[in-house]
Amino acid sequence: MPTPPRLDDPSHVARYGLGLDAGGTQTRWALARSRAGVVAEGAVEAFSGWQMNLPDGPAALRALLDDVRAGIGRHLPEGARLHAVCAGLTGFDGDEAAPIAAVIAEACGIATAAIVLYNDIELACRAAHEPGAGYLVYAGTGSVAAFIDEAGVQHRAGGRGGLIDDGGSGYWIAREALRAVWRAEDERPGAWRQSLLAQALFEHVGGSDWARTRAYVYGASRGQLGELAVAVGLAAQRGDAQAIEILDRAGAELARLGRVLVSRFGPRPVSLAGRAFALHPVIEATLREQLAGLDVQPLRELQAHRRAAERALEIAA
Repeated sequence: MPTPPRLDDPSHVARYGLGLDAGGTQTRWALARSRAGVVAEGAVEAFSGWQMNLPDGPAALRALLDDVRAGIGRHLPEGARLHAVCAGLTGFDGDEAAPIAAVIAEACGIATAAIVLYNDIELACRAAHEPGAGYLVYAGTGSVAAFIDEAGVQHRAGGRGGLIDDGGSGYWIAREALRAVWRAEDERPGAWRQSLLAQALFEHVGGSDWARTRAYVYGASRGQLGELAVAVGLAAQRGDAQAIEILDRAGAELARLGRVLVSRFGPRPVSLAGRAFALHPVIEATLREQLAGLDVQPLRELQAHRRAAERALEIAA
């Protein structure tokens, strides 16, 4: 009869992996346990990799991790600990890897060797497709298309931020809507009273005068400004022609990202993810029309944070 394994044998100690998906609007986290999968998940404040270049960046990341640890604490049995972390971060290009890993290691009590960092789009693409299998078109606060080839190399189109492009994203939609509304006010002061789009935007920013829009826009984070796209979607749902036209153009912008990758790597299935697609059906309809002949697969809930937690368990094994 074989000798029973000792209770302190590491193979009998549950291992825990933490997955993070940090975007412009929020950071989603998931906790996975060996032989059980994801056992808890939640959301905390947004975070971007480029914040590590700011004086308060490390402190902001530590505060975020404190909130995550508070969330997972009640799901870790007494004496249990994290073994690995996998994180996908918007605005991360690898240059910030060492300081980010150092903060995570200190906050979570693990070695930096047990930490894997991706940009958020690479994480999302890996969650959507096996390498070489398909493209991801993502539209949230920002927009980007991505493909991970058979060798595991990531290729991208777009994703250069709202100041340069991010066509079809929540940020882009908000900017286009604000531009249209305030140009109309230049030409016909008081035009907002006949515009469902303007009324929805002004309700969101807290007033119809330029001072309120200016204070909101120039005091808002990138994610907060992108949230104005929700008002555009609401106006479109109420039948506002200008809002629908903006969202139609958003669909065309996102279709362009898919076409770019198809032109470079050939036809493959295209997965759609991100909250912008939920604003109004016209966005997806226009994209489908312009990507006719391709297999387009909406992913209503990508759950990249859960895939990150599973990847963390692979690291911990």
